[in-house]
Amino acid sequence: MTTFLKATEIPIRGARTLPGSWYTSPAVYERELERIFVERWLCACRAAEIANPGDFVVRCVGPESVIVTRDESGSVRAFYNVCRHRGSRICEEARGHFEEGIQCPYHAWTYALDGRLIGAPHMRGLEGFDPADYPLHAVAVAEWEGFVFINLSRAPEPFAQAFAPLIGRFARFGMPELVLAERITYDVRANWKLVHENYSECYHCSPVHPALVRLTPSNSGENDLYEGPFLGGYMVIAKPGGSLTMSGRPCGLPVGELPADDRQRVYYYSIFPNMLLSLHPDYVMVHTLWPDGPGRTHITCDWLFHPGTLSDPAYDPHDGVAFWDMTNRQDWHVCELSQLGVASRAYTPGPYAPRESLAAAFDAQVKAALGEGA
Repeated sequence: MTTFLKATEIPIRGARTLPGSWYTSPAVYERELERIFVERWLCACRAAEIANPGDFVVRCVGPESVIVTRDESGSVRAFYNVCRHRGSRICEEARGHFEEGIQCPYHAWTYALDGRLIGAPHMRGLEGFDPADYPLHAVAVAEWEGFVFINLSRAPEPFAQAFAPLIGRFARFGMPELVLAERITYDVRANWKLVHENYSECYHCSPVHPALVRLTPSNSGENDLYEGPFLGGYMVIAKPGGSLTMSGRPCGLPVGELPADDRQRVYYYSIFPNMLLSLHPDYVMVHTLWPDGPGRTHITCDWLFHPGTLSDPAYDPHDGVAFWDMTNRQDWHVCELSQLGVASRAYTPGPYAPRESLAAAFDAQVKAALGEGA
């Protein structure tokens, strides 16, 4: 049985915010890349973005570039975007389609969609050269709820083990069948941890999000995941049958077969380290975070709907998109203010409020990942 606790019921044991250097130091950022973004499973894309063999997207993890594609058998593959000849970057575009394999633009070495080297001009007969010795370097991949995850570790924790608390947990929302209605990308001048911390609490909602708190009381939340890499729970939609939209009305068909309680709730989960999952009765919103140095984060926000919504004139998906685009920008603004503040010599760690218990739990997870004490 799932146990829900209010944020104020989760002990924070005198937790304080992180030191300023954890948000501003290039050295801390480099440690995070190696200990967190290389070692953990990262949400890379929707499986539907690479629906057909040869479709691809490219994702950057710090200085690394990764190609995510689908091979001729339909299996998802991921490779470092590095040619095995002289190391040239292969793909320059963020997304596209491979017509006849994966070809390096420098010397035309060509790879099959499963990574095998199948063409190396003028290399035939070279003593000791065997194409089988030069496949693209593979990156581990996994699929969950319609999303593709990648892991750059040489010995990644098995996905089923790492994500055990989430396997099957959200099946009722039908996420694999949902379709993308809109995507907005944001360039936020703030550390990726400040974005996570902001997402993990609604202590700030009344001063920052007046439209949001009219639709869902800021103190209505309860949490069922409150330690470890996955954190979150639900907040209540105040109006029966309402939604988090500009109009306050649903903007789509129900995303799945939801029980009565879920039709009056929005669930918010941070999935360490780069995914924020927001489950509404009529749509699902997903943020993916891609740090670019200690003081900048690229964020992609997707809005996913039941397929029938997009052809039903009774619904306007943009009603929900506009609401959250407004709310996102309010959040990014205060995150950027925080980034400016923690860079000051006057900043010292402050005490977390009881309603910020999940932000404190997120910090604890970062410390554990970096081998730091609580």
